[in-house]
Amino acid sequence: MKIVIIGGTGLIGAKTAERLRKHGHEVIAASPNTGVNTITGKGLADVLTGAEVVVDLANSPSFEDKAVLEFFQTSGRNLFAAEKAASVKHHVALSIIGTDRLPDSGYLRAKVTQEKIIRESGIPYTIVRSTQFFEFLRGIAQEGTVGDTARLSTGYLQPIASDDVADFVTDAALASPVNGVVEISGPERLRLCDFVARYLKATGDTRTVIADPEARYFGTRLQDGSLVSDNHPRIGRVGFDEWFAAQPKK
Repeated sequence: MKIVIIGGTGLIGAKTAERLRKHGHEVIAASPNTGVNTITGKGLADVLTGAEVVVDLANSPSFEDKAVLEFFQTSGRNLFAAEKAASVKHHVALSIIGTDRLPDSGYLRAKVTQEKIIRESGIPYTIVRSTQFFEFLRGIAQEGTVGDTARLSTGYLQPIASDDVADFVTDAALASPVNGVVEISGPERLRLCDFVARYLKATGDTRTVIADPEARYFGTRLQDGSLVSDNHPRIGRVGFDEWFAAQPKK
């Protein structure tokens, strides 16, 4: 089976491509670097010829509110036009748990728009909504840092290893479309401030973490359950300690 991964050279894309190839499928990792651009439409028709499944892992190069919205709108329109012309049978997209609960976030509003375009495309689909990756913990810490102090939300976090994300995306690509949402999470749930403090301690970072219910998470205030799922998510196998132990040491 021919499977095209849009954003196939990124973190999740490369891992997913490797897994699908091991299953014996023809996998095309498509990105602007390989001559496929969902914004301009360049290369889409050729790369989708004969494809049965498209996995969309593309992300906006800018997180500015207007830019990210325009990215997902334009990319979605171009991609689905090409998929219809190629008679693609299944569209898989990676999204984020909490997209519909945090309207103050311009990025998550754009992901809601992306999901709406997918639902209305007429192509059978599976949306995989994930919690944050362990790889994002450093950036979350940095976002809340002033000087030697990181002031962080008390909302809950249940991060997941990118390897587990790739496993779940692979499973979705090889399964029948659900025409709905599959949610995935890591195995451990802690308050965001506590998870980041754990990460900083593991890295030897001496920043002080202050738990603040009013602290903004990339511009939006979190409720306890904003970024986690209690809707029977599929749970990854890799916990924080195992993930951290496997990271390259500088």
